[in-house]
Amino acid sequence: MTLLTNQFFDSFASSVKPTEEAETLPPEIYTSDEFYRFEKEALFYREWLCVGRQEWVPESGDYFTTSHAGEPIILARGRDGELKAMSAVCQHRAMLVAEGKGNSRGFVCPYHHWSYDLDGTLVGAPAMSKTCNFDKAKNNLPKLQVEVWHGFVFVNFDPEAPSLSSRMAPLESVVANYDFEKLRGPEPVAHEYAWNWKVQFENNNDGYHASRLHQGLHDYIPSSMASFPEVPKETAGYYRLNGSTHKNASFNPTEKALFPIFPKLTEEEQNRLLFVNLPPTLSLVVLNDVVIYLIMDARGPDKHGLTFGSLYLPEALEDPEFEKKRTMNDEHTADIVAQDLHVDLLVQQGLNSKFAPRGRYSWQEDAQRQFNQWLVDRYWDEWDRQRGPSAPVTKLRA
Repeated sequence: MTLLTNQFFDSFASSVKPTEEAETLPPEIYTSDEFYRFEKEALFYREWLCVGRQEWVPESGDYFTTSHAGEPIILARGRDGELKAMSAVCQHRAMLVAEGKGNSRGFVCPYHHWSYDLDGTLVGAPAMSKTCNFDKAKNNLPKLQVEVWHGFVFVNFDPEAPSLSSRMAPLESVVANYDFEKLRGPEPVAHEYAWNWKVQFENNNDGYHASRLHQGLHDYIPSSMASFPEVPKETAGYYRLNGSTHKNASFNPTEKALFPIFPKLTEEEQNRLLFVNLPPTLSLVVLNDVVIYLIMDARGPDKHGLTFGSLYLPEALEDPEFEKKRTMNDEHTADIVAQDLHVDLLVQQGLNSKFAPRGRYSWQEDAQRQFNQWLVDRYWDEWDRQRGPSAPVTKLRA
């Protein structure tokens, strides 16, 4: 029996009500393989997906590979200095033409040696001269849209998708003083976890658990000082703020920033943290001396990849004490993260239970309602597309 019915999608309406009235989304959207396949069409093939940072490919020929929702991707710096994004799947027999990262003049499929330029153009296909109606121009690597937002590189599988920049205006004043594009950091780490990507995303967004799950670890950034500004629905993301009990708070035993403070920050900004969320792939934890980024790659209903990194002012990296200070931050943050990871795993187990609820929200979970709104709008749009030309009923759901 299919999960995807009008009744199922109509039930999402209760999750986008005001926070004091809303309930959580159905557990099946976190556990169902059928819904994960639907979600690929609704989100991952239509939205802007973060793949990394532009400084990872500084020179012509530099490239790295990644994936989103099972799609292998190459990000390369072309001979013209521009970023190129393309599928890594050879258009002959579906072998991947690149792995890892490096510098190259192009990409050669190791299987049969079809070769592609840095922009994905097919330049060589050995022994194909006898193949009827073979046209090299029709066998290029599929290209993806690519755009940079403050140093973060995004791709989009949909050639008709509106630009990312056109949907980010409401966030620009919020992030302006942090100068993300100028920041630099060490190589990030990558993991795979056994829970749905939305469980991870919700945990990153959640101000409610901070004073409870993490009691004693960052009491100076309490749940009671969280706030959730509204942004227009067409915005590509949203944000939350969390006040701190003292200036320039940070996750380490001193409870204060160890690295140079971002120089443009106002007094107000120095007394809070900023959380920027660009679903379905990027979540930022923005302190006053470091930006922590999490890039999520959905790999199934019950697993996702996570790239975890941090960014600092360039002069912070030149400090002889940088590694010592970073270790202090990282070890303290690891204690917090370990609690989050344990909770995420148990939440995924709970969502598979026949007793999994559609629960109610605290006001300190308003970011979850904002996430619900972002998701549900796209779920309803995709369901209307799949149902065909019949009159959509989503207008009645809100």
